Formats: sequence, structure tokens, C-alpha cells
Amino acid sequence: MIKKEMIQALNNQLNKEFHSAYIYLGMSAYASANGFNGCAKWFNLQYQEEIVHAMKLFRYLEEQNANIKLKDIKALNVKSDSIVEVFKSAYKHEQKMTKALNNLSDLAMKQKDHATYSLLQWYINEQVEEEALFNEIIDKLEMVGNDGYGLYSIDQELGSRVFVDPTTKA
Repeated sequence: MIKKEMIQALNNQLNKEFHSAYIYLGMSAYASANGFNGCAKWFNLQYQEEIVHAMKLFRYLEEQNANIKLKDIKALNVKSDSIVEVFKSAYKHEQKMTKALNNLSDLAMKQKDHATYSLLQWYINEQVEEEALFNEIIDKLEMVGNDGYGLYSIDQELGSRVFVDPTTKA
């Protein structure tokens, strides 16, 4: 049986997942407003992925007959001098999410909550992929610097991303 402390911690993570989606939607708006339509599409798909992450937790809490508490999402305004800075900000955010998920996993181990621990391993593995992906994009953006053609090419590449529900991966 899941303990109250874990339910509260999972509710907090659920809200962090929804907030992440909101952050990526804001980054999508920033990219679009600054002529990076491929990046805007990429961030919009990242928004969708975060919603899927949140709903996976939501369903788990429902299955555990836990009380789900949704909190307000703070308004945000993405301000940046460059698209690479936006991606760096996103990478830092993913690092914070990784830390939060690791802390949750530690709590699950401490409570000997094997079901929650198992669930959280999926998220932790997903975070490894997320951080690697952001690192790759940042490396490419830094490589081209302010070169218009290079930025255009990367924007086109990122715009070719197709949404894949991470909960259905093999």
C-alpha cells in the first residue's frame, strides 16, 4: 500500500510534469515569435511528451486510489537572447527534473514501495534520453554559432521531429 508521504511526493511530481509542459509551450511560442518554426514545432512536441509523462503519473495515482491534487501553474515569459540559450535553459530544467525523480526514487526505496520504485525507473531512464537529446541540440547550435544557414538547417532538422508517445516505446 502506498504511503501518504509518497502520495504527496507523487502529486508534487505530477504538478512538476504539467509545469514542464507549460515551460515547453512557452519555449515554442518564443521560437515561433523569433522565426524558428522548426524549433517551435520541436518544443510543441516536447510539450505533448510532458503531458504524457504527467498523465502516466496521474493514472498511477488513480490506480493507487490516491487523492490527486492539481496545483496552479505559474505564468511564465520566456526571455532570451538566442535560441541556443532557450535550449540551455531547457537542459537545466531537465537536470532539475532528473534530480526530483532521483529523490522520489530514493523515497520509494526507503519506503520499500516496489510498485512506485518500478514506475519511477521508467521516468529516470526517460530523463537520461532527454538530457542526451538536449546536449546534442546545444552542441549543434553552438557549433554553428550565429551562422544563418547553419541555424536554418538545424531549425529545419528539428522541425522534422514526429511525436512518439514515450509510454508506448518498445
